[in-house]
Amino acid sequence: MENLKENQGTSPKETDILDARLERRAFLQYAGAGAAVMALVAAGCKKDRSPSMSFGATLDFKDDIGVLNYAYALEQLEAAFYIQVATNPPSSFTTAQKNYFQDVQFHEIAHREFFKKVLGTSAIGSLDVDFSSINFSDGASVLAAAKTFEDLGVAAYNGAGVRLKTDAYLVVAGQIVSVEARHAAWVRDQISNGSFADLSSLTSLGANVSGGLDAALTPDKVLAAASKYIKTKINVINL
Repeated sequence: MENLKENQGTSPKETDILDARLERRAFLQYAGAGAAVMALVAAGCKKDRSPSMSFGATLDFKDDIGVLNYAYALEQLEAAFYIQVATNPPSSFTTAQKNYFQDVQFHEIAHREFFKKVLGTSAIGSLDVDFSSINFSDGASVLAAAKTFEDLGVAAYNGAGVRLKTDAYLVVAGQIVSVEARHAAWVRDQISNGSFADLSSLTSLGANVSGGLDAALTPDKVLAAASKYIKTKINVINL
C-alpha cells in the first residue's frame, strides 16, 4: 500500500472512510479523493527545506512544517502497529475485531501518506519502531496498545492544533483527529463495554471532564510517552 493510486473517477462521499467498512477498493478511492485536498495544502509547503537526519529526526516547531512532521511521525507509528496486527491478528480475536484492524490499518496508512505527500522534501525520514513491549499474540495486549496509541493520538492532535497557522492544515487536522477519536472509542468499548464515552480516565492526558473536552497534550509530553515505541532519536527544537 506504499504507493497509493490516484482515482480519476467520481469521488466517494466523505462519510465512506468513517462509517463504512473500508475495503481495499474504497481505500484507494479515498486516497484518490484526497489528492485534491493535498494539492491545495501542499501549496503552502516550503519545498526547499530538508531537516537534518544526521542525529535522527528533527521536529522544528517554529512553523507549520514542524507540526505536520510531528503528526507524520505519530501516523507512522500507528500505521506500523496496525499493519502488524492486521497481518497476523491474535487467535483470540473475534471476526469483528479482525475486521476492525484490517480496516483501520488503511485509515492510518492514508493519514501517513497524506502527510508524507504534503510535506514533500520537508518530510522527516521513516522512523524505526520498537514494539517489543507488545505481545502481538495476546488479544488483551494488542487492545491495550491500541488504546494507548489512539488516546495519545487524539491528545496529540488536540494539543498541537493551536500551533497551526494555516487554516487548511487546521481543517485537515480536525478531520483526522475525529477519525482517531472514533478508533479510540471503539477500542475502549472492546476492553470494557460502555466505556467509550468515559473522559475521567483521560484526565492524565489533559481531558476536562466538567467541560466535556477530550484530552490535549503538548508535543513534548506526547513524544515522551511515545518514545518507548520509537527507536529513532527525535530532536525537538523551537517548542
